[in-house]
This record gives sequence, C-alpha cells and structure tokens, in this order.
Amino acid sequence: MPSPPEFVHAPMHGYRGDDARAALTHPRGLTVAISRQTGARGTAVARKVADILSWQVFDHDTLDYLVQNDTARAQLLADVPADAMLWADAQLAHLQRARNLTGSPDALRLVRLVLAVAARGNVVILGRAAGFMLPPETTIHVRIIAPDEARIAYVAQELRMTRPEAAEEVRARDERRALFLDRTLALDPADPTGYDAVVNSERLGVEGTAQFIGWAVRTKQMFTELAEDPLPPFTDLDELAGA
Repeated sequence: MPSPPEFVHAPMHGYRGDDARAALTHPRGLTVAISRQTGARGTAVARKVADILSWQVFDHDTLDYLVQNDTARAQLLADVPADAMLWADAQLAHLQRARNLTGSPDALRLVRLVLAVAARGNVVILGRAAGFMLPPETTIHVRIIAPDEARIAYVAQELRMTRPEAAEEVRARDERRALFLDRTLALDPADPTGYDAVVNSERLGVEGTAQFIGWAVRTKQMFTELAEDPLPPFTDLDELAGA
C-alpha cells in the first residue's frame, strides 16, 4: 500500500476566519491542542505537527514562562488583535461561569494566555488543559498515549534514570497533570470523550502520529468549508447521480 502524502506546507484551504468588521464569536483559525501521558513523546509530536502545518507551537514550558514573565507576556498579547483579545476575555468569563473556574492569579493568567494564543488561530498548544478550554468547533483535541513500559523506558533514557526511578517519575508527572486539570476545570484527563482522537504513539511513531493529526486538521477544515459553502439543495436522486 502506498504511503499517504505528507503535508509539506500548511493547507491552503479551510477555516478562513471572521470578517474583521464583525464581532469575533470564535477563534480566527484552528488550534491543535495536545494532551499527553508522560513519556508518550507528546512534545516531539507537537513540534512535528507544527512543522508539518507551518504553525507556531506553544509548549507547557513556554506558557509557564510567559505566565511568570510580565514583560514577555505583555509583548505577546500586544500582537493579539483587539477583537481576538475580547473573545479570549469573554471565553474566560464563560469558563468561570460554566466550569466554576477558580484558582490562583497565576492559574487565571495561564488560562487567559492560552485563550489569547488560540484566538489568533493556526497554533499548536501542548498541555495546560488547552483542549478543554477551547470550543470544539475550532479545536483538534488529541491525547497522546503509549504503553507503560514504553513510557518508562523513554523517561529512563531521556533523564538517565534507573527503571524504578523512571517509573516513579512517570507516575508523579501523570498525577500532577491530572491534579492540575481537576483543580482548574474539574475534569479527568483519562476520560476519552474529552478528545477528538486518542493516538498510541508507540504504534504510529512520532512521524505517523503527527501525520495522523495533520489529516485530522485537514478534515476539520474540509467540513468547515462545506458548512460555509453548502451545496445547493436537490430533490431528484437522478440529478445527484448525474452530477
């Protein structure tokens, strides 16, 4: 079977954003939000997806840095269009009502930052519950998983740990991430219904997993196009057969 074609550049068609004259009711473009188990190669997958789509990637380290660095965060937010920033603030208010979102000032700054980054569209966000905060209409939310043995082996190699040390590190990190999501949005990362797809990176590899997500983005864009430009109605099935 021939290999499926790869995305070399960002797809040329798909979500076109809002008319700048209208109130922004959702982000200007699509976002890929990646959740991951520790050691499932989520960071490598996120970077590969961003490379395939020619999109910007924000990982958890970058987001945490921006939350702590007022100057860097202000510089980033200054580049967000005013209507996109208004959408982000409105979505934050919605989350506070619908999800009873509470937390420290840093946690709320993080949520607002994630929303502002996504509001611009064409971005890959790794971690920090991004996929649970964003509207499903403009978000591809993917969870990257792998068998325990593969995850432990990867962490042991990357951090130069013994296997028991790596097993404990995997357990502790997974627990911290689950606790963050529970405290922030009262959600469980293990619930598969919160995602568009759950992908085993051990089976597909980093490249295959990233290509799978790329095709999911293209599919989302295609259906958005169909919704924006519906086919004319028909009443005769023979007309459809002859089309």
